Amino acid sequence: MLTSLFHRLFRHSPPPEKSETQADTPNLANTDAPPRQIPLQPPPADSSGPEDTETSIVCRETVLDRQQKIVGYQFLLQKTALTHIHIQNRRFFHFYSEVLVRNLVQADIFPHLGQRSIFIEIPDSFLGHPCLTQLPAANTFFILKPVKDANAPTQDRLLTWARALRKLGYRIGIPDPLAVPAYFHLLPEADLVSLQGSQVDIEKGDKLIKFILRKAPKASILAHDLSSIEDFNFCHEIGATLFQGPFIVCRERWQKADLGPSFTHLVMLLKKLQHDAETNDIVSIFKQDAAITLRLLRYINSAANGLRERITSIRHAVTLLGRAPLQRWLTLMICSSNRNQPRAAAVLETALIRARFMELISISRPVDEREAIFLTGLLSLIDVILQQSIEQALETLSIDDDIRDAILHSQGAYAATLALARACESMDTERIVSAAKACSIHPDQASACYMHALSWTLALQQEITD
Repeated sequence: MLTSLFHRLFRHSPPPEKSETQADTPNLANTDAPPRQIPLQPPPADSSGPEDTETSIVCRETVLDRQQKIVGYQFLLQKTALTHIHIQNRRFFHFYSEVLVRNLVQADIFPHLGQRSIFIEIPDSFLGHPCLTQLPAANTFFILKPVKDANAPTQDRLLTWARALRKLGYRIGIPDPLAVPAYFHLLPEADLVSLQGSQVDIEKGDKLIKFILRKAPKASILAHDLSSIEDFNFCHEIGATLFQGPFIVCRERWQKADLGPSFTHLVMLLKKLQHDAETNDIVSIFKQDAAITLRLLRYINSAANGLRERITSIRHAVTLLGRAPLQRWLTLMICSSNRNQPRAAAVLETALIRARFMELISISRPVDEREAIFLTGLLSLIDVILQQSIEQALETLSIDDDIRDAILHSQGAYAATLALARACESMDTERIVSAAKACSIHPDQASACYMHALSWTLALQQEITD
């Protein structure tokens, strides 16, 4: 099942080195070059739009179902200029909504979505904008957001737009109808109702869920802004069906877990490679674990590797694959060893996005450093994946001091790169701008690299399901 993932992960070409003349011009023909973002241009002067809009940061949050499996992503454009603007009318929000749509179209993620959905919050009056049909109908939810001014669309117009989009296959979401009664008339057309989970108590939550199920029985209920597992458990209990928020990668007080012989053998193999052990020693450990051996042979024998010969022994596989690719393969196997746990797949995906993003923004560094930076991102969530303390999880691995310092202490050669990756997941624009400056990269370029890393990771996921 992971064969294609390993092939893409370990055989992909490194990010291209930039020449002086190409430093700010990514080559869209090269799949490893981050796609160019649509430049953020301010609206006309008479639109009361932003005056300082040079930075546009596309952020995303993962959406999980009741089994904590990934069902999609919410995207939004973080606008650093908003904090300085007092006039925020509809044309202002329309402008940013259009930029978000154009950036998503440019990011090349749609071919890799599969059954996953994208969730986009838009002003209610933007529901009739023609650019929305550039998004894939089968995958897209539009969640309406009210704007407080006198130019709100009439109920009849909103209903007409909603029905037209639903006829094309798009789905319509509305906020809590008890908190935002302006969309009450859209409940029969609603495919999703969005609730701020952190503000729902037991009495209100039970009443609200029953009301929604009665008025829109086929609508999904999205609980967002969930900061902890306790928030998730509460919203799960009252009947929410979709969940979003920082709880996905939050740390808990895990008990020391017995991860079984396979994990132990994976760690032993990784340590042998890191200490340049003899091939005989490596082969002997493979022989102790049939499951790991079978996965290795399936991977090395797969058509995806383009080999002309069939591998018939462990020694042959180890020799032909090479030590560096084998070490990286084992690292991902360790990170994948707890995939049956809730959230594990979502956390592993986040780790892969981090790793690829950090690799992309480090294209000016030597290849060996980029490999180490990729590994830093991949291991930065290993405690959540393995449900162990970060110290305990890293203790089993003989990793470079720079990697360990970045993950444990936010210090060292790779710390700034990891800080930027974490910032891009935070949706805190000031934090993103500050972290990007520390890495000598413009926030726009960081945003483009992050979207490319997401596209790359989705392509891996698509290959697994195919």
